[in-house]
Amino acid sequence: MNLLTESWLPFRHHDGRIEYRLPSALADPEVLDLALPRADFQGAAWQFLIALLQTAMTPEDTDAWLDRYQTPPSVAELDALLAPFASAFELDGDGPRFMQDLDSLNDVTEASVSSLLVDSPGVSTVKKNRDFFVKRDRVVGLCTKCTALALYTMQINAPEGGAGIRTGLRGGGPLTTLILPEDKSKPLWGRLWPNVLPADAVSQPGQTWRPPKADDGDLFFWMAETRISDKKGKEVLPEQVHPLHAFWSMPRRYRLLFDNESGYCDVCGMEATRLVRRIRSKKHGANYDGPWRHPLTPYRMNPKKPGELPFSKKGQPGGPSSYQHWSGMMLEDEVIDGALPARLITHHLHKYRMVAAARDDGEAFEALFRRTRLWVFGYDMKQMDARGWYSIEMPLVGVPEANQDTLRDWVKRFVELAEKIVKELRDRLKDAWFRRPKDAKGDMSQIDAQFFEATQLTFFSALREMGEVLRKETETPTLSPETHRQWYLALKREALALFDAQAISGPLEGMKMQQLERITSARRYLQAYLNGNGKKIGKTVQTFAQEGGFELQASMPQRDEESAA
Repeated sequence: MNLLTESWLPFRHHDGRIEYRLPSALADPEVLDLALPRADFQGAAWQFLIALLQTAMTPEDTDAWLDRYQTPPSVAELDALLAPFASAFELDGDGPRFMQDLDSLNDVTEASVSSLLVDSPGVSTVKKNRDFFVKRDRVVGLCTKCTALALYTMQINAPEGGAGIRTGLRGGGPLTTLILPEDKSKPLWGRLWPNVLPADAVSQPGQTWRPPKADDGDLFFWMAETRISDKKGKEVLPEQVHPLHAFWSMPRRYRLLFDNESGYCDVCGMEATRLVRRIRSKKHGANYDGPWRHPLTPYRMNPKKPGELPFSKKGQPGGPSSYQHWSGMMLEDEVIDGALPARLITHHLHKYRMVAAARDDGEAFEALFRRTRLWVFGYDMKQMDARGWYSIEMPLVGVPEANQDTLRDWVKRFVELAEKIVKELRDRLKDAWFRRPKDAKGDMSQIDAQFFEATQLTFFSALREMGEVLRKETETPTLSPETHRQWYLALKREALALFDAQAISGPLEGMKMQQLERITSARRYLQAYLNGNGKKIGKTVQTFAQEGGFELQASMPQRDEESAA
């Protein structure tokens, strides 16, 4: 099976039908999206197509990128551009195999193909019989299509695996950030091409650009002898490989074993003439080290230790919670927070400035830069065990470089108010629930999750207004008092609604008088805080109102304020 010359990817068309076609079908204006049976496969397949475009069509510079955006290739033209790389995309056979070890690995014990799935329970989990939710052996056989995607997904996301089992180039459980147009009816080409970088932006420091070739072992590691890392000094550094290798990283040593028996795939459910049930795997594959920064992944650095290597942002319990983490995904801040957005995002903002300043046809790209979204997805991994998969979309707001600090300050102000209010909400719920709230233990993260989810649309609306104001490039940009007021009211409304929903967990008639008194007192205190009453408890809200230039609603009666205090 060749991944460039056979129809193995399911594409969704504008009319709703799903058809398996060649990768070059991405250039068909009738193709809207991919339709994979698993969320991680969907994210990996998008990255696979982006990697193909980056390999076969890397534009010389940003001008060339913009020109190609206006004139997409035909399916036939893209087929011709991909053809020279076909030899590097054979999934089986006697020669080099796609993302597999050049050695047949006959000296190792065979393992289940399910070990290619990132969310399969790890060895330790199985040994301790802790695979309660994701069971072992739920996948016995995969069709060749799903096997190819499982292999690619594992190689680009490889988690920690124990001694000698290498982690991926981006570290285990990396987040991926992609640019999407606001218009969801755009053809797939128009949704993929914004994630391709020009040659003058794709290389990392120390790398030298050269045209990619199928037999380049510095680009496709599986086309050459294995880079074994059984000793120190065998690490793979950015300057040792092709600038596009990050898209085709290969930390694990695998060989797929193909059966000639037909059967049904345990992932997609389709009947296949050949299945993969077993694989061979060996330790000490490519050991990535050094200042790697994958173009599609955000990173962080320690501002206090600028000499340390940056580390990729990972999925965390609760997911990449929308607006709490928006700034770190979008705005570079090495001095205070150490935020390093994906190089793709940074360059996208560079393109925006270039178009606005230098292109006569800049208006043709208006939607590309002013009406776009950021798609963030990835696993939440704890060592080799997957705790969850997260996927979220949020606005991608581009502003002139001179105004980025202002945008960061505005976003920080809005987020900090939300964080302080949700903390107050948690504390008051403890007051309502427990006689001794300071001694109460337990996870209350679900309160935060509900609060941020309920208020994110209002935040995104405010974020778009921030972008509109800052794109005008006035000397003293100002965000309207009404925008501040609407944000405050949304937070206040949701905090009270959540308190009312959570404080009373049973029927009122069954409650003791002491419980009702605790609930009433806690709500009164929360109300006073949210109204900005009192010099002490209302300071947070008062400060936000003063900075935002709006008046708070009338205070509570003095006796209620004194009771709350």
